[in-house]
Amino acid sequence: MSVMVNVAVDAMGGDNAPGEIVKGAVDAINADKRVKVFLVGKEPAVAEELKKYTYNPEQVEIVHAQEVIEMAEPPVMAIRKKKDSSIVKAMYMVKDGSCDAMVSAGSTGAVLVGGQVIVGRIKGVERPPLAPLIPTANGVALLIDCGANVDARPSHLLQFAKMGSVYMENVMGIKNPRVGIVNIGAEEEKGNALVKETFPLLKNCPEINFIGSVEARDIPAGAADVVVCEAFVGNVILKMYEGVGGVLIQKVKSGMMTTLRSKIGAFLVKPALKKTLKSFDTEEYGGAPLLGLNGLVVKTHGSSKAIEIRNSILQCITFKEQRINEKIRERIVLED
Repeated sequence: MSVMVNVAVDAMGGDNAPGEIVKGAVDAINADKRVKVFLVGKEPAVAEELKKYTYNPEQVEIVHAQEVIEMAEPPVMAIRKKKDSSIVKAMYMVKDGSCDAMVSAGSTGAVLVGGQVIVGRIKGVERPPLAPLIPTANGVALLIDCGANVDARPSHLLQFAKMGSVYMENVMGIKNPRVGIVNIGAEEEKGNALVKETFPLLKNCPEINFIGSVEARDIPAGAADVVVCEAFVGNVILKMYEGVGGVLIQKVKSGMMTTLRSKIGAFLVKPALKKTLKSFDTEEYGGAPLLGLNGLVVKTHGSSKAIEIRNSILQCITFKEQRINEKIRERIVLED
């Protein structure tokens, strides 16, 4: 018999809260009986949204939180002062073990600070990285780090590679995942000081399948399964990915509507095209887990719609069933 996975969801976080958040949560529990969602937020507003849907009431519980951490608030101060906020309450539910994971589309800074201060790092983990899945020509790759550590050290990047390998092998089922470090060329001597110092650490690590440097243009082609970088570079890659993807989809759609012939062609290829474009939609892959914590914290886009919330909740099931934290703990301890 499968174990129930408890997920605390920040119902007040993000541009589309609580509507899209609640809808995504309901879609998740309707898709999988193994998950129970705790919607953390202002009870009247959350309850009002829940009235719109049909679902198993045993899989949903509202946890009242009076306060909301806004996007522009200083994260450390907000976490310290707003103890009755949806983010802080959800974090404590992970810390005390009543929930296996928490999902939030709210303030990235508050989620990162709360993850480290409240949930806490696994012993031996120096810095927890944000690691989203990004679409590639032959599946997905894990971009690690994309926003948590803009001033990373070589030892941090080595741990990112190890944690990313554990995640891709056990959550995505990729055996012996290929690890590449983002660089401005394929040659070992290229790169800035951080890349040059990290390269030999990765090269000499027997626990990962290091394939060398990966240029940004090779990432969408699927050159590596785990793409290692510090957060400044990772965030630029992620935002460029999303921006170019959105523009391309618009261009393809508008190009197909220019003439009668193209409209007929569009009608014929629509099913195949829709499937292809869907595979390159980042919302399909859920949020970015903050790896290396004592519990799972997942950060989704501030503009998340129901589909991304749904997929973020469902990815928590695999994370727990595959014992990702235990495996990361084992992998990190091996280095000491």
